[in-house]
Amino acid sequence: MYAMAIEKKWILRENADAETVSQLSSELGVDPVLSELLVQRGVRTFQQARSFFRPDLGNLYDPFLMKDMDKAVERLRKAVTSGEKILVYGDYDVDGTTAVSLVYSFLSSLTPDVDFYIPERYDEGYGVSYKGIDWAAENGFTLIITLDCGIKANEKVDYAQAKGIDMIICDHHLPENELPKAMAVLDPKREDCTYPFDDLSGCGVGFKLVQAYSQRYGIPFETLIPLLDLLVVSIASDLVSVTDENRILAHFGLKQLNGSPREGLLAMIQLSGLEPTHITIDDIVFKIGPRINAAGRMESGRIAVELLTASDAETAFRIGTEINEHNNERKNIDRRITQEALDMVRNGSCLSSGNATIVYNPQWHKGVVGIVASRLVEAFYKPTIVFTQSQGGLVTGSARSVHGFDLYDAIESCSDLLENFGGHLYAAGLTLKEENLLKFCERIENFISGRIVPQMQTPVVEIDAKLNFAQITPKFLRILKQFQPFGPGNTAPVFLTENVYDNGNGRKVGAEGGHLKLELIQESHPYHHISAIAFNMAGFFDHIKAGNPIDICYSIVENYYRGTANTQLRIKDMRERDEMI
Repeated sequence: MYAMAIEKKWILRENADAETVSQLSSELGVDPVLSELLVQRGVRTFQQARSFFRPDLGNLYDPFLMKDMDKAVERLRKAVTSGEKILVYGDYDVDGTTAVSLVYSFLSSLTPDVDFYIPERYDEGYGVSYKGIDWAAENGFTLIITLDCGIKANEKVDYAQAKGIDMIICDHHLPENELPKAMAVLDPKREDCTYPFDDLSGCGVGFKLVQAYSQRYGIPFETLIPLLDLLVVSIASDLVSVTDENRILAHFGLKQLNGSPREGLLAMIQLSGLEPTHITIDDIVFKIGPRINAAGRMESGRIAVELLTASDAETAFRIGTEINEHNNERKNIDRRITQEALDMVRNGSCLSSGNATIVYNPQWHKGVVGIVASRLVEAFYKPTIVFTQSQGGLVTGSARSVHGFDLYDAIESCSDLLENFGGHLYAAGLTLKEENLLKFCERIENFISGRIVPQMQTPVVEIDAKLNFAQITPKFLRILKQFQPFGPGNTAPVFLTENVYDNGNGRKVGAEGGHLKLELIQESHPYHHISAIAFNMAGFFDHIKAGNPIDICYSIVENYYRGTANTQLRIKDMRERDEMI
């Protein structure tokens, strides 16, 4: 439904230093392709390879290296020991709800005087709200800990202080020039913060707070390990880099998620149809995370926290089933609106289809416009903004970009037309008055046309290395598996294999026959068959079925079904053999 035939450019990475690759290959006793992948990731010595392949919780950074951590821990200690009421406040997305669940779970073991608050997406909007502060004041809370939000809540921090409420801010977004005047501001992106790693998730910053509290007051670190399943869900879903400290936290988070997940996440695993004990980052990104997100999109993020903090299987499964139904509803709405948006672009009734794709329908559901924007980027590969109507006669939109183009910068150039906006390089949100919409579209189109270059308008497949099927041995696969967890900064390697054929058993699969399931052979290694799946590539079927050769670029995945593992190539793109790279 969404796929269109956009030709991709294949780019093969330059070879790493041959001598370094050869020496590392010899020291580790691995295929040179694997040592090439390691060098690409900055791993050049045996010792660095050991650290890469064997993450160690002992290598986590001292949380007190984060600016204001001393202040945060002391204020939290005062609240715990004096019986103050503490409110854990977080955003309604996956990062926010996992962060709230983590800190709330930890504090609940220390004091009964703790509760949590998730703002309503459509009533209060993103971040700290006046309504939330009023609720805290009315219910006697004197300390609010914000998670995944608050770094720009200067006026709201002042408002809370006027009501006798102190705030500790735990955030990971870029701050403004002036920080909020909170009791403590924990954010590794603060200019004056020298914490060694600045790409923690919001949940990650919350974890550093509980780690610091535990470290100072004699709580064994081992008691924090059960919290890591929440943390890996946030790391995967928020698309922070899976390098450095995040690699360690994600590694042990997956271990916890696969070995002894909390009841709420176990319910999500079951309802997602996933194979327990074999959950990957991809499973979180595509199955678990969207379901948790659906709670905040379709109803309330509060039920996501209730799920993630559920203490018994029955409660977890009941809430999980409700959230799963919200996700199914979200998918139906997503599909319908995506089709409507595609039709608008194709019949010329959109606001823009030049250098940008901009569509608007006041009836569309606000909770899915970001997903729809991503679908339109897949279809047309242009910077994209999807608008719908919001409260108070305003129009709200979600923006997504293409590789190499700073869409946030483009939106910021129109800030005089906007009520508010936020985001980063490739994704942003914005709100404006309806009467400014056409002027905004004209301005943004002009801005993009002056700055986008042809290479940004073609999707790229970055290939890590060429590979022959004969190299895909059990040892190769065993070592490649240790490159996980994959994610930004350590993406799943993409390989190129040339001159391959289907063995005659290839077929179309999927509800509308849009995908290909193949059994591939490389001409130079005819006895080495390997299974492959190619999503949305049924257009190649006749060529392949006729026995013609293709070149493929792909990642290697391990599929589990009823306890049995099968290696499969996940094809990212293919070309008929007579086409040149």
